[in-house]
Amino acid sequence: MTEVRLHIYDVTNSDSDKTNNTIVQINKIFKDGIGLGGIFHSAVQVYGDEEWSFGYCEQGTGVFSCPPSKNPMYTYRECIVLGKTDFSIYKVNQILRELSREWPGCSYDLLSKNCNHFCDEFCEKLGVSKLPGWVNRFANAGDTAAEIVGNTAFRLRQAKTEIVSASKVAYRFLAGVASNSPESPGNTNRGAPRFQGTWFKNLISNGAKPSSSSELENEEASMNRLQKQQDAGTPLRHNSRDDI
Repeated sequence: MTEVRLHIYDVTNSDSDKTNNTIVQINKIFKDGIGLGGIFHSAVQVYGDEEWSFGYCEQGTGVFSCPPSKNPMYTYRECIVLGKTDFSIYKVNQILRELSREWPGCSYDLLSKNCNHFCDEFCEKLGVSKLPGWVNRFANAGDTAAEIVGNTAFRLRQAKTEIVSASKVAYRFLAGVASNSPESPGNTNRGAPRFQGTWFKNLISNGAKPSSSSELENEEASMNRLQKQQDAGTPLRHNSRDDI
């Protein structure tokens, strides 16, 4: 058995000292102050004098190693012992080879597939505790927020399409009622508004569930046929199943 250690860094790899100092202050407030989390890099050490982590690269694996607590890109923070693994060094090397194939550098994503996600999976395969929740909490929260925003945007676009289509149909209906109302000059089909009112009532009652664009187009086509019949003086009839 051997110890599995998690090395944690403040992410200070920006070219701007101001940005790096801001991140350090954020981590002090949110992690050290209230224990919520922060912006961290992590790496796992098991057997030997190397820590293993994951990062972006255009080609090849994103899995890499460096001396423990010595990653030059970040500011070292602390070490946490996650437990002991029963695996031999041979088995650990086998796990690392598998992870190297499964974690190409081009698949890196700041919110959904970062170094902390890699360390979580590595620790799970080693049979020890996963990372403390605060290490990757900001990324997990950001990933959830991004998904919610994406779904909300889709629903808003869908609702907007429904509203625009329904508004067009309602406008045509109201225009038809106005042109056929008793107050309108030259009105000869006094029964038309009653039939159209029934159609509009059905449209409202069916509006509880979203209509597809094809259904709206069929309704509009039916209205156009009805308007032509009215213009030609043809008696109105209710829509048959073939008309729908």
